[in-house]
Amino acid sequence: MIATHVSLVAAASGGHEAALAPILLALAVILAAAKFAGSVAIRLGQPAVLGELVAGIALGNLHLVGIGALDGLEGNATLEVLAGLGVIILLFEVGLESTVRDMLKVGWPSLFVAVLGVVAPFALGWLVGVMLLPDRSPYVHAFLGATLTATSVGITARVLKDLGRSDSSEARVILGAAVIDDVLGLVILAVVAGVIGAADAGGSLSALDIGWILAKAVGFLGGALAIGLVLSPKLFGIASRLRGHGVLLATALVFCFGLAYLASLAGLAALVGAYAAGLVLERVHYRELASRENHELEQLIHPIASLLVPVFFVLMGTKVGLEHFASTEILLLAALLTVAAVLGKQVCALGAFGGGLDRLTIGLGMIPRGEVGLIFASIGLGLSVRGEPIVDAGIYSAVVIMVVITTMATPPALKWSLGRRYRR
Repeated sequence: MIATHVSLVAAASGGHEAALAPILLALAVILAAAKFAGSVAIRLGQPAVLGELVAGIALGNLHLVGIGALDGLEGNATLEVLAGLGVIILLFEVGLESTVRDMLKVGWPSLFVAVLGVVAPFALGWLVGVMLLPDRSPYVHAFLGATLTATSVGITARVLKDLGRSDSSEARVILGAAVIDDVLGLVILAVVAGVIGAADAGGSLSALDIGWILAKAVGFLGGALAIGLVLSPKLFGIASRLRGHGVLLATALVFCFGLAYLASLAGLAALVGAYAAGLVLERVHYRELASRENHELEQLIHPIASLLVPVFFVLMGTKVGLEHFASTEILLLAALLTVAAVLGKQVCALGAFGGGLDRLTIGLGMIPRGEVGLIFASIGLGLSVRGEPIVDAGIYSAVVIMVVITTMATPPALKWSLGRRYRR
């Protein structure tokens, strides 16, 4: 009897390991490629995320040179789940870099820059879609516009810090506007995804329905921030009474995943809740736990992000088909999206008034789409209307080209502009 039980356990374990083995190999390849390519990108003066994306593009197109060992990597359900968790952690990290109080202190110039930095790119992206994809539905055009609203606050912040200009007036406006941009962009993304979801279900939305989705998105963000500011100190107060290791990290993840789940229940992207969780949390809420564990929350989150976030970026790269770049239409779409992405953020600089602010520097600082643009594009891959994908492989490849160019162009352009500004 015991022997039979042992053999059954062994058989079950063997089956489990057989299913797990390919995932282990895929993770080993993904992480090795991500870290190597990220290191190369940093040596070239570019953010590591670009290297991770390029690594994914290379892995996803090995079949073009006769290597089929990694075929199906981009469609693996387990890796997709890990990548989804990576996005949640990434948005939580981005939120932790700012607080609600920081947003309230940025002032009117940052707010006007942020609003124009969303409206202008959205309109230009929609226009590019209408011009080059006239046979595609308005949902495709709207999603292209939504993708262009993003701004990568992390990339711009790194460049400003490297140049020693983080405390300049332009830097404060750029960083404040970029944070608000992300919030507004997430709201627009929620509205567009809601409209597409309704269309896929066979219905249509009136202006009133769209207004309701917008109100729901804004209401969730506002409610999450307001309630979170009240509940998070109580939650961490209770957690501080617990004993054992890792209490701070576990409590923070409970808060993050909980708000992400509530965002999903509200019909919004889970990453909206994760971002709100990061914005709400302030060190004063968990100061006692941080002192006891002798680690800051950002330090504790970083190892998890180092594992999961590269999986997301590499997996996003594997979805880019290099064969699409042989299409003149795709290349033209990528070029015009890039032009729209750059011009849209130059328009937003008109909102920077007073204090002798350099509008050119502010406009250039708002250009990079980076990880935020990729997150928006990845959500589009999962949306469809009556079986027709909103973002197909060709459009996705064009968006990735736009993300790469805007991200690569920002560091040297910002360095030149700030140098010109402070040489006067």
